Amino acid sequence: MEPFILYIGNKNYSSWSFRPWVALTGCNIPFEERLIPFDFDAGNPKFREISPTGRVPVLHHGGLRVWESLAIIEYAAELFPEAGLWPEDIGDRAMARSISMEMLSGFRALRGACPMNIRREVRSIELPDGVTDDVARIETIWRDMRKRSGGPFLFGAFSAADAMFAPVVNRFRVYDLAKSNDTLDYMAAIEAHPAWIAWREAALAETWIVPEDEA
Repeated sequence: MEPFILYIGNKNYSSWSFRPWVALTGCNIPFEERLIPFDFDAGNPKFREISPTGRVPVLHHGGLRVWESLAIIEYAAELFPEAGLWPEDIGDRAMARSISMEMLSGFRALRGACPMNIRREVRSIELPDGVTDDVARIETIWRDMRKRSGGPFLFGAFSAADAMFAPVVNRFRVYDLAKSNDTLDYMAAIEAHPAWIAWREAALAETWIVPEDEA
């Protein structure tokens, strides 16, 4: 099989890159990482060279290009069904895909107010309209899925659904959004996963700074 080549952006900031990277890494699917840093002043022309959308992440597999985080995860799941990217039970898979799509398309208030920033010091901010509702909905998803599965992750073992919510764990941590013990327990499980630790260590070692997200 041709190797997977996953193009990503800065690990400190790129939440969409984080999702497929942590999914593939956490489920032991081999790939080659190629990081292209953001350049917010002039844009980065390399993104147009490797992705039809001009954005990352994008997966190259032979002559095929697959873009968008969830599409990359789904493609990998088809080629590596034994890796456990999705739960085995058909009902669990349906719910895992449902909440992953909800994450993909929703929670815009939280995204806008609280961008992912691994290096950010923990401190609260004044939350605009909609963020509290987003936080409450996410906490409900996490609580209900873990109650049903028994944890420690959303569907018992680590899966693509956890990967889709991984950047939210950072947002909850650094903007001090999590209050319930259930939420904190789930966050601790994610933050202790080797894939999370590897991404975080690499993000902390980066020297690139995007001032808009550091404020």
